[in-house]
Amino acid sequence: MRFLADMGVSMSVVQYLRAEGHDAIHLREIGRQQALDGEIFALAVKDQRTILTFGLDFADIAAAAGLSLPSVVIFRLIDTRVHRVIERLAVALQNASEAMASGAIVVVDDSRIRVRDLPIEN
Repeated sequence: MRFLADMGVSMSVVQYLRAEGHDAIHLREIGRQQALDGEIFALAVKDQRTILTFGLDFADIAAAAGLSLPSVVIFRLIDTRVHRVIERLAVALQNASEAMASGAIVVVDDSRIRVRDLPIEN
């Protein structure tokens, strides 16, 4: 899978994904630290990358766009230390990778993974 990590996501998460064989980049690596959410979303569309974020704005953008892709993975964790984020991301990849590949908003919290397929119908 191809991932784009938002600024709130640790570079260690990107390194974990790469070690697992995924194509992952961080906004910092491509000099887009100051990019607005709409620009980041457009980049994810163009490069066919799933967005990794702690922010809720990308879910709203994805819903409003009416597109099937890109998927958005939103971390809603109490414990946001890197090892815990990676642990929960691994569970999400095990349980929701098909949904991510076809287009979904995936909410990862401390005890469950919630999936909402895209596009979102009104």
